Amino acid sequence: MLKTSFFPCKASALGAPSVFSIKLSSTALVNAKRPVRLRVSRAKMELSITRPDDWHLHLRDGELLEAVVPHSSHHFGRAIIMPNLKPPVTTTAAAVSYRQSILKALPENSDFTPLMTLYLTDTTSPNEIKLARESGVVFAVKLYPAGATTNSQEGVTDLFGKCLPVLEEMVQQNMPLLVHGEVTDPDVDVFDREKVFIDTVLSPLIQKLPQLKVVMEHITTKDAVNFVQSCREGFVAATVTPQHLALNRNSLFKGGLQPHSYCLPVLKREIHRQAIVSAVTSGSKRFFLGTDSAPHERTKKECSCGCAGVYNSPVALSVYAKIFEEAGALDKLEAFTSFNGPDFYGLPRNTSKIKLRKTQWKVPSSFSFKFGEIVPMSAGETLDWLPLPLSP
Repeated sequence: MLKTSFFPCKASALGAPSVFSIKLSSTALVNAKRPVRLRVSRAKMELSITRPDDWHLHLRDGELLEAVVPHSSHHFGRAIIMPNLKPPVTTTAAAVSYRQSILKALPENSDFTPLMTLYLTDTTSPNEIKLARESGVVFAVKLYPAGATTNSQEGVTDLFGKCLPVLEEMVQQNMPLLVHGEVTDPDVDVFDREKVFIDTVLSPLIQKLPQLKVVMEHITTKDAVNFVQSCREGFVAATVTPQHLALNRNSLFKGGLQPHSYCLPVLKREIHRQAIVSAVTSGSKRFFLGTDSAPHERTKKECSCGCAGVYNSPVALSVYAKIFEEAGALDKLEAFTSFNGPDFYGLPRNTSKIKLRKTQWKVPSSFSFKFGEIVPMSAGETLDWLPLPLSP
């Protein structure tokens, strides 16, 4: 049971227990498909949900790891940890070592569980996939097209020509492939790279290996929504970030260039944001929480060539709750944050609970550490949902 006492950093995801619990300040009617327990008191509205997991998380290493891991571990039970370190985590042995570093950096008494991944390269061997499965700590393999995002230079250059034996072994080992779904061809417009990847890489891959489990990470377009919905349920799914639910590409230029809203895949038009919101709030099992929280020190964002990545762990749960509330779908929040992910991975759901209280709190403008500052998503803003400590 977690006992850390971070406050505004109490960002996490939700899920629904067998009884969806809501507390309101006065008598109200709650429209929820699952059974609802309604308690009336002077307290503000409060949701009790199954402890969530984060199915796409960057924790980095060294001082940065030690700085940010408390924000994720405070409410999330588990997280799929991205392998794009320097050097990347390309072997099972490296994944085991990185896992130990994460466990060592956790707050005292934390029971947060890192679920490790391997970084796919042109030279990854099928035997490495066997070792990964046998390790019991590696749960997926990440595909970064070479040059697509942060520390992806050693990624895949020819998926079908160089990685097919590895992908076939992944089918045999029931090991999911996590996909950064963008082409890197400089002739393709940056706003079109997800759609082109679907058409030229992902769709042919699914046709060639229909038994391969694939997660399309941090989807940003209605094209991705439509593709995931068209695939066989249980074999193709998608993670969705807070920023791609809450922001569109105008947010990059509001009041001037906004480097802390810059991520890859880049934010898209409002029509795409609306399509993603509709998909995740529909109750579909194909979509689940993956923050893609990606911390960078302030000076690496606010410079002439800033890094891609939004640091959202401190606010993720608050933003997700806002999106589902605005869609009139709070009764579906728990499945998105706490059920769909573990169900897809074939893992048990968490048994502990967290609470979300409808009360305002102000996001810090930055977090200060010995090495510098990290600016979170929604810095300086007031949010309406406050995650509270875990309950048994």
